[in-house]
Amino acid sequence: MPGRIGAAPRDLNSFSPSPSSFLPTTSSFSPRIDPRDLFKMIAARNFSAARQCLRPSRVTPRFAAPIAQIRFYASPAQEAVAKFKGQKGPDGKYTVTLIEGDGIGPEIAQSIKDIFEAAKAPVKWESVDVTPILKDGKTAIPDDAIASVRRNYVALKGPLATPVGKGHVSLNLTLRRTFNLFANLRPCKSIAGYKTPYDNVDTVLIRENTEGEYSGIEHVVVDGVVQSIKLITKEASERVLRFAFQPLS
Repeated sequence: MPGRIGAAPRDLNSFSPSPSSFLPTTSSFSPRIDPRDLFKMIAARNFSAARQCLRPSRVTPRFAAPIAQIRFYASPAQEAVAKFKGQKGPDGKYTVTLIEGDGIGPEIAQSIKDIFEAAKAPVKWESVDVTPILKDGKTAIPDDAIASVRRNYVALKGPLATPVGKGHVSLNLTLRRTFNLFANLRPCKSIAGYKTPYDNVDTVLIRENTEGEYSGIEHVVVDGVVQSIKLITKEASERVLRFAFQPLS
């Protein structure tokens, strides 16, 4: 085995370092070096280089700009989402489409009329029938009811019964699809003088009403197995978010 530093052995598996393996063979090099000292020097140099790499750099990147120089771009102003476009008639009142509904619907609808009249609210009612019809094999709302809602821009609906297991599709779902009623707005506020388990409640819940669980995309895979697709789109998600956070007019 050659005795020069840096010489690689031919068979690494059979190589066994000894003190003489790291000594030069020429007689001109008289000092003898302990291999353990040599290993210590090499290890110290490698550790020093690694420590330098771990130190945080003190050089400021050229691309870092002061806060004052950073540009911010404002998005263009957009029209309010679901802005109410209804207007008062010559009599100074708004016309509201009234869907009395089923069951107790007609009874509570009459109570609503009495309350609005006592409060002298500038509202007059236009009652319509939403008994479902079939168009091209699909459940639909009568054209007269659709025209009334589109003309008045606002409607008040009582409870609508949904057949279980047979009959037409839910009228509530049909109304949402027909008029794209994407936001369900539910305010909850404490009433002074009426004691409840919680005081000073003043919250508003806004729920997306046309996608997710309300997509209504369902089909039977095999007998006893039904698949329901929860559809969510970016457009509908942004729309309900803009509606929730836009300034109240």
